[in-house]
Amino acid sequence: MNRQKIATLINADRPMAKVLVKGWVRTRRDAKSFSFIEINDGSCLGNIQVIADSAMADYDLVRKLTTGSAVCVTGALVASQGGGQRWEIQADTLTVISVAPESYPLQKKRHSDEFLRAIAHLRPRTNKYGAAFRIRSELSYAVHRFFRDRGFRYIHTPIITGSDCEGAGELFRITTLDLMNVPTQDAQVDYAQDFFATETNLTVSGQLSVEMFALSLGDVYTFGPTFRAENSNTRRHAAEFWMIEPEMAFCDLAGNMDLAEDLIKATVGFIMENCQEDLNLFARFVDKTLMATLENITASQFERLPYREAVAILERAKKKFEYPVSFGTDLQTEHERYLTEKHFQKPVIVYDYPKTIKPFYMRMNDDNATVAAMDVLVPSIGELIGGSQREERLAVLENRMDAMGLDKEPYWWYLESRRYGTVAHSGFGLGFERLMMLITGIRNIRDVIPFPRTPGSIDF
Repeated sequence: MNRQKIATLINADRPMAKVLVKGWVRTRRDAKSFSFIEINDGSCLGNIQVIADSAMADYDLVRKLTTGSAVCVTGALVASQGGGQRWEIQADTLTVISVAPESYPLQKKRHSDEFLRAIAHLRPRTNKYGAAFRIRSELSYAVHRFFRDRGFRYIHTPIITGSDCEGAGELFRITTLDLMNVPTQDAQVDYAQDFFATETNLTVSGQLSVEMFALSLGDVYTFGPTFRAENSNTRRHAAEFWMIEPEMAFCDLAGNMDLAEDLIKATVGFIMENCQEDLNLFARFVDKTLMATLENITASQFERLPYREAVAILERAKKKFEYPVSFGTDLQTEHERYLTEKHFQKPVIVYDYPKTIKPFYMRMNDDNATVAAMDVLVPSIGELIGGSQREERLAVLENRMDAMGLDKEPYWWYLESRRYGTVAHSGFGLGFERLMMLITGIRNIRDVIPFPRTPGSIDF
């Protein structure tokens, strides 16, 4: 017997003499001498209908099946006699693997996102979240395929680090010290007795590490989890999230912007082409404008403008913003969405930001006031990508770190890379969950990651 996935059976072009399906019961309704059972195995949005005849052995067990129960069915795939499906299975045998109690929380009705977050271990069985996490899987593949097709090498960068890439200090500390009896020396924590003999944290970015490989292997990328101890309980922030971070040697800011635009268009286009059924669910029930937004992204040439021009547009806008904008202030989500949704009505790349609002590693421009940074802004989300050309000049980099009050000692290896064969190089970070939010129309980051980690929440 073939172990057919339901997605394969639903799309079959002919009947099959014998199939085997394992899955979970979505619904069951009984007629006089048989039962209709809707089964889903998670492989697709659609269910397959099973007809269980009363003449089957253990039919009394079939009549006890509840929503959420697990079963194994063998039988013939035949043309359906009823409406709503092309094929159905005429069961020869139906084995009950387990019966869910009547208290099973997922019933045939719509549940709120807030309720489903409280049962995150079960929410992938719903239509919405099953579709979201199938798309997440396909989107991950699309990312890796994009870079592989362009000759990039995939680098695994450290999760545990002794440096702070962003210099913001919003880090999760790691220690094996006894917190009830912390060793001290000169009234300070004695990290020499800790596991790594120094203060360590979870990484906020793999960028600094992946830069080293760009300066050795050429075009590289990392794609993995990052962590930020930012106490922001918003729909856009999570404490644990995934980042796509490419880095290219011998590449300036213009080339960096080209890659960012290509990556967004390629991944969005891949999902539109390969996940139509799941994507249609979000277009119908989550965001009615979703397909128009995605089509606009794939068809548009992204607008590119300097930060000064973006600020000037916002200052002239006939709209009252919650956060005033002026040169030297960071753009807020409301500003980013105005540029993409109202003014240009397409994605926008803003570049050459003031040095005062950007990290130390971004290349200083000739005006000594701005850096070669860029942010990619998209409708519905705002900032999706942040990146820059990196500062390859050792003296300039050291002066920048001094001006920002950074201790250079933990970055000795990073600085040393600027002594041995330094070259211009560029890269960016793309928040994978924000890309998921863009593609699905889901508005809360907690709903595009399997088990969200947010302030005050560490369940599951």
